[in-house]
Amino acid sequence: MPEMIAITPHIAIDERELEENFVRSSGPGGQNVNKLATAVQLRFDLRGSPNIPPAMKARAEKIAGQRLTREGVIVISADRFRTQEQNRDDARSRLVELLQRAAIVPKVRRKTRPTLASKKRRIEGKKRRSEIKNRRGRPDLD
Repeated sequence: MPEMIAITPHIAIDERELEENFVRSSGPGGQNVNKLATAVQLRFDLRGSPNIPPAMKARAEKIAGQRLTREGVIVISADRFRTQEQNRDDARSRLVELLQRAAIVPKVRRKTRPTLASKKRRIEGKKRRSEIKNRRGRPDLD
């Protein structure tokens, strides 16, 4: 049975949809940086994924920004840690976090009009402020 990675209670992606390449890291690791490939480059084909709804794909593409290729593949590079395993977990958690943000449907903004009372209060406040500022001038000599 393939391992599923949960994004939301209703949405999960198949682990086989992820492609991981290990490359040499420029991050921490001392001498190991020159010898071991600890950095992870995680690739996820967003457009080709059958488990993600179309609306969520569109939101994920906007959120991914520079990490999205022309082909619709999200590329996440992780080299924060010294070990492959930690970098692998870091890359996966960043992908899950990105997809969780995309799963949130933004609230639709409904146009509202100010009430008549609020318009009157606003104009009244402007008049009061205007009067205060007018009194600051030089007094009339009359």
